[in-house]
Amino acid sequence: MRTVASNVTVIPAKEKRIPINVLSNEVYKIRVAAYARVSTNSEEQLSSYEAQVDYYTRYIQAKEDWEFVKVYTDEGISATNTKKRDGFNQMVADALAGKIDLIITKSISRFARNTVDTLSTVRKLKEKGIEVFFEKENIRTLDGKGELLITIMSSLAQEESRSISENVTWGMRKRFADGKVALPYGRFLGFKKGEDDLPEIVEEEAVTVRLIFRLFLYGKSPSAIASYLTDEGIPTPAGKKIWRSKVVESILTNEKYKGDALLQKRFTVDFLTKKQKTNEGEVPQYYVTNSHPAIIPPEIFDLVQYEIKRRKKDGRWTSCTYPFSGKVICGECGGIYGSKVWHSNTPNRALVWQCNEKNRGQHCKTPHFTDADIQNAFLIAFNMRLENREEILDVYQDIMELLTDTSELDNEKELLLNESEVVAGLIQKAVEENARKAMDQGEFNKRYTALCERYEGARNRLVEIEDIRLERGAKRTKIALFLEELAKHEDLVTEFDEELWYTTVDFVTVYEDKRMVFTFRDGNEVEIKEYKRRAA
Repeated sequence: MRTVASNVTVIPAKEKRIPINVLSNEVYKIRVAAYARVSTNSEEQLSSYEAQVDYYTRYIQAKEDWEFVKVYTDEGISATNTKKRDGFNQMVADALAGKIDLIITKSISRFARNTVDTLSTVRKLKEKGIEVFFEKENIRTLDGKGELLITIMSSLAQEESRSISENVTWGMRKRFADGKVALPYGRFLGFKKGEDDLPEIVEEEAVTVRLIFRLFLYGKSPSAIASYLTDEGIPTPAGKKIWRSKVVESILTNEKYKGDALLQKRFTVDFLTKKQKTNEGEVPQYYVTNSHPAIIPPEIFDLVQYEIKRRKKDGRWTSCTYPFSGKVICGECGGIYGSKVWHSNTPNRALVWQCNEKNRGQHCKTPHFTDADIQNAFLIAFNMRLENREEILDVYQDIMELLTDTSELDNEKELLLNESEVVAGLIQKAVEENARKAMDQGEFNKRYTALCERYEGARNRLVEIEDIRLERGAKRTKIALFLEELAKHEDLVTEFDEELWYTTVDFVTVYEDKRMVFTFRDGNEVEIKEYKRRAA
């Protein structure tokens, strides 16, 4: 049997060479791009950013066998996730489209701090024969050791990002605990960053904030206020032309307009995705009083919060297009009077007010009214109050002092806070004791349930106290506004004035016999049985 010796010839790998067009002997240059990024918009970082762009432009253009493509850039964007990096994503798209052969970047941490994103991007490029060169680590992705090194280095970069995120979070919470307030000034109406980094009032914008609060107290809903601001051409906090009701609501409920600040309303859940959620007790919150100048007096702000709760509860969250919208109540069914246009296509066209429930099948016998009817009745009612002007101003001094006194509520609140703290400690102690040693679970559950009920009782009463304080404060403010308006008028009022109507009347109740009962903001009522009619 003949043995045939194998003859194996080793063919060495070729060095990567510059491509040559065989037909023309033309040498193709390697198409090279660079990627530069800084993670903040600070002046120092922007200087670094500009230096990177200049460096890579000069570096690539200096190579005779390289063809400069572009320096792709991202300013002020974190590298933990590539989804929002437009420059980075465009570079990858161009490379995959065959426009780039080599990408140069400063380091893995500049490229991405997310291991998964780094490796997936590098592999996609590698499949197309596109190389990435990381200068700092001296890693080439088409090198056999490249992927192992990238895995190790990008994992370290990801941990660095986690550490930075934790340090930033700690710093923010330390500032919160110290009561230091920072606002998103670019989208926050009425304030700018002032001296010592404290919020400073922008008076031109503060006028709009005060208008929003005033219109709401006049009875207008957030949607009606949004429509009014849009029609007036007043820009939104973001500089847009069209207002949304949610933006108006956010302004009406933001405590920063009364000079206080609730800090850490939201927090970051994942440092990689930067996903945030509303803080529902997972992390501490800090409430700072008098942290900065107020645009809205605290008592007016609290009155608005009370009105928001009351209107939502009573179902009077109406559009309030007209002065009487949402303020005229049917005395028979409790429904809201709405405006209706009668004989719209005839010379007898008229705007009238009638119970909205009539259109829903309710057979109320309460009458309809014109604007002039309600206006005349209001003038009579207000002038009746004006006749006792001096007496009212004197009497209410004592009432205001009574409403201002919250000492009993404050004492009860203090006791309940101590109670809830003690009971929370007992609950924690019971749970730890049950975990350490064997106990009768029936007895434990009974004890645990009793403590929880005791704790919930204390917390519920605290909520009730805050509601009482809010209601009492709202009533005090409403009376103060009423008295302030009353003090302005020494003579009888002869013409209907919307400002006077809004600031003095809470609502009007109408009855079948055409009686109107005006409930003023101080809680007193005036009944009007007859009123002089005049053409609408």
